Amino acid sequence: MATAPVEARSTGQKEESPKSSEAPHENAKLDYLTGVKLGLLVASMTLVCFLVLLDISIMSTAIPKITAQFHSLEDVGWYSGAFQLCTAALQPLTGKFYTYFRNKDVFLLHLFVFEVGSLICGLATSSGMLIGGRAIAGAGGAGLMNGCLTIISNAVVGHKRPLYTGILLGFAQLGLISGPLIGGALTEHATWRWCFYLNLPIGGIAAVVLVLVNINDKNSKTRYTIALIKKVIPLLDLPGFALFAPTCCMFLIALQFGGVTYPWNSATVIGLLVGSGVLLILFMLWEARAGEDALIPKHLLKGHIMISSSIYNSFLAPITMVTSLYMPVYYQAVKGVGPTESGVDTLPSILSQILLAVVGGAAVSKLGYYLPWATLGGVLAAIGCGLMSTMDASTSTAAWAGYLFIAGAGRGAGMQMPLVAAQNNLPEKLIPTSLAFLIFAQGISGSVFIIISNTIFTQTLKSTLPMYAPSVSMQDALAAGASSDAIQQLVEGHRDELPGVLQAYSESLGNIWLMLMGFACLIFLASFGMGWTDVRKKKEATVEEKKTESESKSASDAGVNQEV
Repeated sequence: MATAPVEARSTGQKEESPKSSEAPHENAKLDYLTGVKLGLLVASMTLVCFLVLLDISIMSTAIPKITAQFHSLEDVGWYSGAFQLCTAALQPLTGKFYTYFRNKDVFLLHLFVFEVGSLICGLATSSGMLIGGRAIAGAGGAGLMNGCLTIISNAVVGHKRPLYTGILLGFAQLGLISGPLIGGALTEHATWRWCFYLNLPIGGIAAVVLVLVNINDKNSKTRYTIALIKKVIPLLDLPGFALFAPTCCMFLIALQFGGVTYPWNSATVIGLLVGSGVLLILFMLWEARAGEDALIPKHLLKGHIMISSSIYNSFLAPITMVTSLYMPVYYQAVKGVGPTESGVDTLPSILSQILLAVVGGAAVSKLGYYLPWATLGGVLAAIGCGLMSTMDASTSTAAWAGYLFIAGAGRGAGMQMPLVAAQNNLPEKLIPTSLAFLIFAQGISGSVFIIISNTIFTQTLKSTLPMYAPSVSMQDALAAGASSDAIQQLVEGHRDELPGVLQAYSESLGNIWLMLMGFACLIFLASFGMGWTDVRKKKEATVEEKKTESESKSASDAGVNQEV
């Protein structure tokens, strides 16, 4: 781990020698967790990541009950949109917090905000209160995923990071995939409010574990003083955040409104998109001026490794998110099974994803190189998604299970490799910011392509349904949803057109799988730019790292680095 430079401060405190300053840090290197403590920490961090990803997808099967209770069908987009907006807008800023403040404190604060938001959602008495709770939960969730990764990377020796990162991400992804199943079960057998109450005890257990377990943290001796706050605030790049947050919000609101609340060519949607574009340009100009103190430091995206890793993460995310959303549609609408069985049918994808995530992480820790696994992830995902595009009502169980197993293996093999590349090729002080940026890229691209996938599905259905089942009303099909009962009701009185309806749904889903296959090809190409680095070797300061240190403001950094 990089040792912060120590220089005299003008605060009246006694100047420390480099030797005395470095001693605690070197000792911290030897204080890595093992055994029960490490197991508890990894389990608690995995549970927190699970909850964050679960919150993204759990509402999909609870929304019908919620809208019926609050009479709020027009607010559906905001139930998920409010969470995603706040998470995306705050994500880069949280990386700065982990850079300059005690990691435990930053994490626990975000977890507390996430829990408060969840409690408000569970107690909601109106649609507006629910949306507000989702926004608060999203603000807290913005600092949890990268916080978990930062804490785990500090708790274990460098060459073991891929193994434990793979365990964390592999099992945490279950939240995204199992969300509809868990949400449906809670809504049907208890109440939709338990979709949010569930976060409270699990988050509380994780907080207790983190408080009791000591972890390495270069900021562990930080004393929160007025002087520290004054020195850190300029380094947070709050002007950059003031430009970045509305850029994300306006863009995602435009996508939420487009084609649903307002037509795509309406003044509202166009105005939001143009405003987002203008603010994005201003943000980029400001970031170039801010230099290394920027919200997204220019040094972060200088090298091909970080750029390639960002591209990889940006296109792997929609493969995971869109698949988790639309595979239940295939099972229920095309294969005619119920919600519970459709959740069970996703097991081949879940198991292969977890298996390859853990095996890939262990292999990287043992053999040292992550690039082959990143490349393998692109190959398997492309093959799996390509095969999935051939699925229809006649596809056998063995066939679709095999296709899902291959696609899930691709996601599992590649999901942690961009994070491993960032952790092993960037200066130590940029790791929290880089993790926040990679997770931001993952979240924003997933949100965007979920909406695009919905457009692809709807437009394909509009063109194929009249062709295969001319007597079925398109308005009725869109209003009916995608459950097996809804599909059967569409063909009441003309059941001879059921095969045509199923074919129309299959082709609509097939175009989505083809889009994901294209993304898989992109991540295959991006993998070759992620660097051939042996993570087993102790990372030494690179020329770029030394250059970054020399370019830093010596007066500001001296005070902050000694305080933090």
